[in-house]
Amino acid sequence: MTDQRHAALGIHPIAADEDGGHDSLPRRRQIVRSTRIAVLLVLALLAIGAARTVYLRVANARALEAGTAERATQYVKTALPQTAGSGQTLALPGTLQGFTQSPISARASGYLKRWTRDIGSRVEKGELLAEIETPEIDQQLSQAVAARQQAAAALELAKSTLARWEGLRKKDVVSQQDLDERRGALAQASANLAAADANVQRLRQTEGFKRVLAPFAGVITRRNVDVGDLIDAGAGNGGRALFQLAQTDPLRVYINVPQAYAQLVKEGQPVVVTQSELRGQSFKGEVARTSGAIDSTTRMMQVEVALPNKEGILLPGAYVQVSLPLTPSRALSIPANALLFRAEGTRVAVVDAEGKVRLRGVSIGRNYGDTVEVLDGISGSDRLVLNPSDSLAEGDLVTVAKEPA
Repeated sequence: MTDQRHAALGIHPIAADEDGGHDSLPRRRQIVRSTRIAVLLVLALLAIGAARTVYLRVANARALEAGTAERATQYVKTALPQTAGSGQTLALPGTLQGFTQSPISARASGYLKRWTRDIGSRVEKGELLAEIETPEIDQQLSQAVAARQQAAAALELAKSTLARWEGLRKKDVVSQQDLDERRGALAQASANLAAADANVQRLRQTEGFKRVLAPFAGVITRRNVDVGDLIDAGAGNGGRALFQLAQTDPLRVYINVPQAYAQLVKEGQPVVVTQSELRGQSFKGEVARTSGAIDSTTRMMQVEVALPNKEGILLPGAYVQVSLPLTPSRALSIPANALLFRAEGTRVAVVDAEGKVRLRGVSIGRNYGDTVEVLDGISGSDRLVLNPSDSLAEGDLVTVAKEPA
């Protein structure tokens, strides 16, 4: 077929190579084959990229799901209820007082003549503390002695008169009524003499109070008078005490025990007394007595502690701390941070064998600060959640965190 024929048919003849031959057809086939290989390589790379993207998305989804599940898990710390192996120690404030302390007042009025002991002086029972001048009492005593002598003279006269009238009555010179009158006069004179004797004795005893003596052995803690002061009898009606006397061995300590612990305090129970100024020193005493009743105002019971003080280290009036060991209680104790305070009452969160939370109501007993007593609602084998969150609810699934080594 000639070129003219191809031209007529609209068919372009294959271009001849440089040599004018027809070997360009294999080259085109090679180009087509290379193009196909390139396309396949591109498609393979695209498929690999798509597969890698799908794999990463699946892996990220799984990681996100695992992270979400892990973050949704509640980790809690638990603790078991404890039974008190030893009793608690209750620390209460108190003030030291002399075992016997009393204001020393004057029984006789007058002027202070002299005093023999000052503050800080240790005195024995019956030792002279002061002397008072009592001129009025002295004059009253002299008058009473004179009145007593008058009564005695009147009694002697009444006796002699009665004796004469009895003799006259025997002779029937006087009437029986006159004799009875003389007998009555004798009885009256005897009574007057007895009254005069009593008055003299009273004034002599009052005059004996001019010497102010120590009623017991102790230490003078206060002196309120000086020489020349006007002394009024008695501490009342404006009178004032001359001295303050305190017995410093042993001492007394009064403490107020709350109602929750009142049943645990017994007589003879040992206590330990400490004073902040005396570091490293403690003093042993014992419960001397209790009031045996709860004060309706303060809801406390007063307890008296006897404290030996042979060396005189402790001073009356000092502020001290009294450590009172209490007998152990059979109730279970739990940490105070295990309690939940809800509208329905006090609750604790217990983790069961399946890891679910069970909220239980409890009755609280004594509060020891870090721990509290639980009277009922739990057993010794219950695992209690510590520091439970406010969002913790019944049936929540939790995981118990491991304790660090």
